[in-house]
Amino acid sequence: MATNIGVLTGDVVGSQRIKDKDRFNRTLDTVLSLIEARFDARCDRYRGDGFQVVVPDPGDSTTAAILIRAALIQQSPSRQDMWDARIVIGVGSGEVPEVGHFGQADGQAFVLSGQGLDDLSDKTDRLAIVTLTPELDETLSLMTRFADDIISHWSRFSAEVVTLSLLHEESQQALAQRLGRAQPTINRRLAVARWPLIRDYLAYTAARLAEAG
Repeated sequence: MATNIGVLTGDVVGSQRIKDKDRFNRTLDTVLSLIEARFDARCDRYRGDGFQVVVPDPGDSTTAAILIRAALIQQSPSRQDMWDARIVIGVGSGEVPEVGHFGQADGQAFVLSGQGLDDLSDKTDRLAIVTLTPELDETLSLMTRFADDIISHWSRFSAEVVTLSLLHEESQQALAQRLGRAQPTINRRLAVARWPLIRDYLAYTAARLAEAG
């Protein structure tokens, strides 16, 4: 039986308008390296503003996608100049490619993710999930649009506390100490980021994508 994987295909929103290309590239490279280490994933960049991530466990795919977007938003130069990315998660059969061999990568997950990003380019949405199960896609579609709308309105501060919450299972007090802030400040930022809803969305999608077939 073929093994399912998660493939994230993404591109940067408004990459032509980014002024500090070096800082942006460092930010994207850093978060992709983090995802490789955390999820045993493989990552590749192409065409300057495009990237692809292959996650062995499909259940980790949505967390990986949100970590990428959170990292870009967090490191944005200003409220008026925000960085973000469109990402489509494809879940289906495929294999994790060897380093430097993304060009030969093949499988259902790659096709779903790549075609999904092409479809997304005509929409305002920046996150989508595509599987081989229409009923599951329909269930996840509306939920993902709600989550996407929340993420698209994060401030740099919201993205920062969500990133740390995803990376470290700590209390708000521990997060406050990590950031050198008061605990009520962390609580307020998590509330503004709608963290409880995002956390539940991630848990639900992880369970459904892990069992997708």
